[in-house]
Amino acid sequence: MKNSLRHIALLFLKLGFISFGGPAVHIAMMEEEVVRKRKWMSHEHFLDLISATNLIPGPNSTEMSMHCGREQAGWKGLIVAGFCFITPAVLLTALFAWFYANYGQLPSVKPFIYGIKPAIIAVVIAAIIPLAKKSVTGWFYALLGFAVLAACFCGLPEILVLFGAGFLGMLFHALTINRNTPVLFAPMGSIALSNTKLFLTFLKIGSILYGSGYVLFSFLDTELVQKGYLSREQLADAIAVGQFTPGPVFSSATFIGWQINGCYGALAATIGIFLPSFLLVALLNPLIPALRKSRIMSAFLNAVNVASVALILFTCIQMGRDTMTSWQGLCIGSISIFLLLFLKKINSAWIVIGGGISGYILQLF
Repeated sequence: MKNSLRHIALLFLKLGFISFGGPAVHIAMMEEEVVRKRKWMSHEHFLDLISATNLIPGPNSTEMSMHCGREQAGWKGLIVAGFCFITPAVLLTALFAWFYANYGQLPSVKPFIYGIKPAIIAVVIAAIIPLAKKSVTGWFYALLGFAVLAACFCGLPEILVLFGAGFLGMLFHALTINRNTPVLFAPMGSIALSNTKLFLTFLKIGSILYGSGYVLFSFLDTELVQKGYLSREQLADAIAVGQFTPGPVFSSATFIGWQINGCYGALAATIGIFLPSFLLVALLNPLIPALRKSRIMSAFLNAVNVASVALILFTCIQMGRDTMTSWQGLCIGSISIFLLLFLKKINSAWIVIGGGISGYILQLF
């Protein structure tokens, strides 16, 4: 049964306010809400959507919100879900940008983030288990998953790993199918900067950017810092805001736009960086069922699904390295994963909120 736009809006507004920790965590929370709790789609289709977002530029979790909205209410659902997921991050980032522009520093939120990080790792682990069960369907896919994980540790680019896994899946399919079976293919601020130029700069970044938020900041360094529009200190503070506000890290564009040209600059940068995602998802979403109907493209998607799960696991390992460095972090992480695995009905939002409060309290000791 299709859901009303109001229902979609409320869900993704909530997720926009509580989704700390990056795309892997955001997607884990969406999986809990739209697959396990609301049964909007199967695990298999959710995996296909993850793979689709990984294969196009832009913020993956924002694009996933758009896919989910599109599945429930067509193009209106796509716009409402994407807009509502982005809005909390943009508004909070704008608030920090105003604070920074007027007072020259950011308020301290480190004690809360200290506890949120191990909690969100637990959320990712709880979500990745059912996705892994659905995607790893044989020895080849298990081997492929380990190979993708190894490639990530070797530092290979995400997009190269994903497409490489997809083509290996196609090759494996071609070598194992019955030769008599026909194979079908489906269609496949110190220098002034105008708001128009600011919009076009972020539009370009949003149109070509693959990878994590750190890749985004590398682009920003090239496009803005090295050209004299933004100081390196401002970029570092934008990185900090992107890390400790909920929702997509691309909301850092709002902070940067504000520092360059105030409120209108923030608006121009925000629209520029997110607009390509709305267009790409609108074009890609209707093609996914057609890709599934083609045996060879289905093999491609199956392999990319495994690679996507491996990438999420890699992100989780990297976060754990940086977070599980004290008894407090280990304690919060262990309790969080226990609650998520053994109390199936608990909402991940309470885990994140509880982690933040626990981090603040435990840092007093």
